[in-house]
Amino acid sequence: MSELGPADEQLVKVAALARARAYAPYSKYRVGAAIRTKRNKIHSGANVENASYGMTVCAERCAVFAAVAAGDVKDYDTIAIVIDDTRLPSPCGACRQVLHEFAPGVRVVLATTGGLRKTTTLAELLPDAFGPESLRG
Repeated sequence: MSELGPADEQLVKVAALARARAYAPYSKYRVGAAIRTKRNKIHSGANVENASYGMTVCAERCAVFAAVAAGDVKDYDTIAIVIDDTRLPSPCGACRQVLHEFAPGVRVVLATTGGLRKTTTLAELLPDAFGPESLRG
């Protein structure tokens, strides 16, 4: 467990509020995420499931897509991901890939509603990532 600063705890709180709005009637696994820009603007997202499971979108991607839709395409500082469990969340591969596209240097705060916390980096979660830089011949 890592101690977080006040700004990180605020981000966790925003992610927890987003989690409360998750649409997860099938898995019952509600996730909230909040991403903060380097200019201290916060965008949040929640997982949204669909009966056609492949159409489900994770909270992390929802938060990034909301940021992009608001005009904040790059320059992210930290993303917080919150679940209600006895263990910490872990972003899926698709979310790690999207984060690498838009926020390759982002800090990642993993949190539970029960108070568990851990900080890591996207580089630790997705080493040797494939991204735009990989396409340069």
